[in-house]
Amino acid sequence: MATAQPPNRGRPPPRARARALRLHAPGSDWTVAASSAVLAQAQNGSAAAQVHSLGRGGCFRLSFLNSSIDIENDEVTGSYVIGRGGYPNKNGIIQCDAAIMEGQPGRFGAVAALHGIGTPLAVARKVMEESPHSFLVGDGAVAFAKDQGFTVEDNGSMMSTYSTEAYQEYLEKGKTVKKHDTLGLIALDVYGNITVGVSTSGAPFKYPGRVGDSPLPGCGLYADKEVGAAAATGDGDMIMCFSPCFHVILLMKQGLSPMDACQNVVQDILRRMGKENTFELGIIAMNMKGEVGAASSVPFPYCVWSQGKDSVEQLMQQ
Repeated sequence: MATAQPPNRGRPPPRARARALRLHAPGSDWTVAASSAVLAQAQNGSAAAQVHSLGRGGCFRLSFLNSSIDIENDEVTGSYVIGRGGYPNKNGIIQCDAAIMEGQPGRFGAVAALHGIGTPLAVARKVMEESPHSFLVGDGAVAFAKDQGFTVEDNGSMMSTYSTEAYQEYLEKGKTVKKHDTLGLIALDVYGNITVGVSTSGAPFKYPGRVGDSPLPGCGLYADKEVGAAAATGDGDMIMCFSPCFHVILLMKQGLSPMDACQNVVQDILRRMGKENTFELGIIAMNMKGEVGAASSVPFPYCVWSQGKDSVEQLMQQ
């Protein structure tokens, strides 16, 4: 099985780019698109096992998003800037952003600057399902999570050996880490329900309270039951200026394929910014037919995986 290699604790992990993972179950018409952290998990079989078990059911979109807990809460995948083991802010605190959006109108939940919880996407889902609000941040998000039964841990428990060492180098040598990545999941079930979820610990050593594009609807994610869904990754401070996921959905609504829509959006942004101001941006998208597309401002590896086969085909979007 060809997958992204998880980082080695003894050395900096390879620079993570956004990746799309497409899974299709012959005869049962369900599809999932996912980002690079899932591929890192897939090497030890946990991601594959989750997908196989979910494939036995029909309406599994929220169950699959719940399975992101194993990814967010794994400090190995934290070096991909996700959840537990992610990079802290400039004060040494890990603050996570996450959001979930269903294709049904008005179904959205998000958290930002959430500390002490290794499963921020699960909290975002609770915001969507149990709160009269759509977006909670900081201490308010933590208080809500406590009310919902989540355990809030001390920051030391959230840090990994690698993130601790990286933070020490930042304090002592001013060494920064220039990387952007987001866990993004898009799930389409047999009933035509589509859901997208994203999660990230954000820019390494960011200013406390900084929020990137990931939890912002239209920027880091978007879903429409009549069209499809999209998720983005990259330089969140720039991505939020363009609402690329909403733009992708609009183009798919006009009849473009997910691949053409993603490529059009990326090219439009690059044209407007100019080559000298290019920033990291990757987008994955899926329409209601289960067709998947991706585009990026940098070389963009992604994968196609059909359930029932043991191998993952790695592709490169230039």
